[in-house]
Amino acid sequence: MNTAPLKVAVLGCGVVGTEVVRRLHTSVPDLAGRIGAPVELAGVAVRDTRRPRGLDLDPGLWTDDPLALVKRGDIDIVVELLGGTEPARSLAVAAMEQGASVVSANKALLAEHGPLLHESAARHGVDLLYEAAVAGAVPLLRALRDSLGGDRITRITGVVNGTTNYILDRMTETGGGFAAALREAVDHGYAEADPTADVEGLDAAAKAVVLAALAFGVRVPPAAVHREGITGVTAADVADARALGRVVRPVTVLERTAGRDGVLLRVHPAMVARAHPLAEVRGADNAVLVEAADAGPLLFRGAGAGGVPTAGAVLGDLVAAARRRVLGHRGAAPGTLVEQTAAVPGARSRHHLRVPVADTAAALADVAAALRDGGVRVGGAHRRRAAGPQALVLLTEDTDDAALGSALAAVAALPCVSGAPRAMRLLDAEEER
Repeated sequence: MNTAPLKVAVLGCGVVGTEVVRRLHTSVPDLAGRIGAPVELAGVAVRDTRRPRGLDLDPGLWTDDPLALVKRGDIDIVVELLGGTEPARSLAVAAMEQGASVVSANKALLAEHGPLLHESAARHGVDLLYEAAVAGAVPLLRALRDSLGGDRITRITGVVNGTTNYILDRMTETGGGFAAALREAVDHGYAEADPTADVEGLDAAAKAVVLAALAFGVRVPPAAVHREGITGVTAADVADARALGRVVRPVTVLERTAGRDGVLLRVHPAMVARAHPLAEVRGADNAVLVEAADAGPLLFRGAGAGGVPTAGAVLGDLVAAARRRVLGHRGAAPGTLVEQTAAVPGARSRHHLRVPVADTAAALADVAAALRDGGVRVGGAHRRRAAGPQALVLLTEDTDDAALGSALAAVAALPCVSGAPRAMRLLDAEEER
């Protein structure tokens, strides 16, 4: 058993990186007890070594040359917290080539280059761990990879982006619009100054790709994930959801296709039934419902963002990789990935439709006929008069996305329709499906 000090390099010192470095510096005896060997912080790579970061470190530990740090040859574990795909990819590969295991919280890196990184880890006999890349402190990936490794996962439904959940939750609480809720999210530190990756669903789509690889063993490029952001969600949508006994949540869904060897991945806002577990996810929390053939439904829930919770997940991976080194075990097998160049089409969902009209009574028959002619079955309808124009609110049966798009185009062309129809998916509780 190797009990020599394990040397750790940290790349990036933002919110999460600062907390990781702090814990590595102040919790040495605790970590050593869990690992079975001492841990030594060997260096921290940042863009500006002169910037104050509130960390009482030896000045010699700071460097603005991350490549030189990972190529020193004596580093056991590299913690990559840079974000983005470059130089993160090149540095992770360089670290593996030097025999270092890599721990990352970088969902964009794993979504774009997961197979390459897993291949490099296997080739060089090192570990690649990234629990914090999907749901912060929620121990989801390890459960998919290990605890459920012998089961067949059929569907994953989750709220995996804390920023968008916070925004939609605030819209529900206040009755206000998207812009006001986004400003509040920025003010409270839940959203970046440029929130595009979050509010347009890019962050959630990258996480869906990582989940698909672990849960289903498939590689889906991020661009192939069906993605709808939350920027178009209005106060009227939230009010309609409330009237139906639902709440609007930013939902990520992965499911196996019936009778085909493929998967469907989609990211979008949805009106979630109050009885569904995701309806209770508040603020910036994350929750993921995993449905497996043997284990049945399993709910994972907890803090999905923030420096302290995410750092805890990073350190959990670091401890796992370090333990394996102490015991002489190197390079956990990542599992087989089946190449899939595009998501399988054919998603079907129930939808909530909001059709602005001048006269709801006069318009109902024409709108229903246009939907029926387009192959869309309506399961319920009611009129809604809000502060603005009148609208018909319709609930569809399970409908193919392509058919719905064509039918809504026909509805929009009707003389009785006074604006663009809006559609939002419905997410029902298990007993309603």
